[in-house]
This record gives sequence, structure tokens and C-alpha cells, in this order.
Amino acid sequence: MRGSWYRRDGNDMLLFLKIQPRSSKDEFAEVMEDLRKVRLKAPPVEGKANTHLVKYLAKLFKVPKASVVVESGLTSRSKRVRILNTEHLPESILAK
Repeated sequence: MRGSWYRRDGNDMLLFLKIQPRSSKDEFAEVMEDLRKVRLKAPPVEGKANTHLVKYLAKLFKVPKASVVVESGLTSRSKRVRILNTEHLPESILAK
């Protein structure tokens, strides 16, 4: 089932996320209306959570870190993230 928290944009995938920093582990959590909650271990200071999010998503999508772009929400918990040149969501994300 297609969620409203993600959509394809040409060869890219757009993700609409709500970040929960300082979590006990990195993981995708529940869908909240049109956002998907992502828990991250990193604190929300000096861009550490954004940097950690990029590394986490690059690993999940098996793309270089440069292919993960935080398009909006750099200083907010709600973020729009573009994964360049990927056509699908990892099964591990969809299974949750």
C-alpha cells in the first residue's frame, strides 16, 4: 500500500519525515498523517541529527550520502528528504 509520507519524483524518492532525536536506537516508526516518524540516536544540536539522518538513510537505501538531500526542515523536526536516483523504498521500511 502506498503511503502519503513518500512519493516518486522521476528517478528520485521524496520522503516526508518527522524526526525524534535522542532516541535509544535508529528506526522508522509509525505513520503520523502524512509524515513518517523516524527515531534517531543523535541529538538535535549543531546539525548532528541532520547529519545522522543522511547517513542512516544512505545506508538503508544503499546510496552515497551525497544522494540524500534534506530539501526542507533543516531546523525543524518535520523534513522533506530527497533520495536521488532510487526507484523504491527498502523492504525493511515498508514492513514496519
